[in-house]
Amino acid sequence: MEAPYESTGRTGQKSRTRLALVAAARRLLDDGLTPKVEDAAAQAGISRSTAYRYFPNQRSLLLAAHPSISPETLLPANASTDPGARLDAVIQEFTGYNFTWEPQLRTSLRLSLEPAAERTALRQGRAIGWIAEALTPLRDTHPGIDIHQLAIAIRSATGIETLIWLTDVAGYTREQAAGTVLANAHALLDAAVRGSRPRSGRRNP
Repeated sequence: MEAPYESTGRTGQKSRTRLALVAAARRLLDDGLTPKVEDAAAQAGISRSTAYRYFPNQRSLLLAAHPSISPETLLPANASTDPGARLDAVIQEFTGYNFTWEPQLRTSLRLSLEPAAERTALRQGRAIGWIAEALTPLRDTHPGIDIHQLAIAIRSATGIETLIWLTDVAGYTREQAAGTVLANAHALLDAAVRGSRPRSGRRNP
């Protein structure tokens, strides 16, 4: 089997070249463009033929430009034990991330809507895990709540898809959109708590 181009020879230089192409693609995305491989090559000062060795098509380039962050948690070091306060912290950080990387996330969302036969799997985010961590105190206070399912519901109402609709269709400012997704998160949390019997056996008021 033939070894991938980037894994042979001058791997350090090849890694720098790849990073330069990805950085160029992200700059073009920031400018509202949807770059082709040759556009990123020109922006980075790299020959077109070399760029295509790293990214054989536009889709592979755009997927590489999709943001990836790796913190295990979005909670502060002194996080509260109150699920609502913890959810506040996570959703505020998550919304900031979505707005910071909005051009790249918009492009990834567009790719995800292509016909299934042409679709390339996008990098999976970690938001569900971050949200579930914020909700962990519910295991003790409301053991009947399925935290994972609740985290999925909250993610569906607070992600980049919702923010795009609020700003592009509803005409909200970023601040209004951020406030709305935070309210969405709390509405789902409150509904789950009201519908679950607390450990004491008494329902919440």
